[in-house]
Amino acid sequence: MADAASLKDLQSQVDEWIRDVGVRYYSELTNTAILAEEVGEVSRLMARLYGDQSFKAGHEKGLADVAEELSDVLFVVICLANQTGIDLQEAFDLAMDKRTQRDRERHASNPKLKA
Repeated sequence: MADAASLKDLQSQVDEWIRDVGVRYYSELTNTAILAEEVGEVSRLMARLYGDQSFKAGHEKGLADVAEELSDVLFVVICLANQTGIDLQEAFDLAMDKRTQRDRERHASNPKLKA
C-alpha cells in the first residue's frame, strides 16, 4: 500500500493541477458556492442511502457515489485553503488538539454514546 498523502501534499497536488489543467482558480466566492453545491450533493445521497428518502426509479446510487462527492468537497476545500493561504495540515492539527482537550471527558461520560 502506498503512503498516504499529507494535507500539505494534497494542497500541492491541487495547486499543480489548477496551474496545469484548470488554467486558474475560480474566485473565492465562486468556490464557496461550489462547495455548498458539493455538500448538498453529499447530503442528498446520505438522505437517500441512510435516511428516509428514496431514489427515483432507475437513479439508485451507492457508496462509490458518496466517495466521489466527498472527494469533490475535499477538492474545493483545498482550493479555498490554497487561495486564502491556509495550511490545512496545520489547521487540522490545531483543530484535533482543540477537540481532544475540549471533548476528552465530555464524550467519554455521554450516556448516549455508550454501546
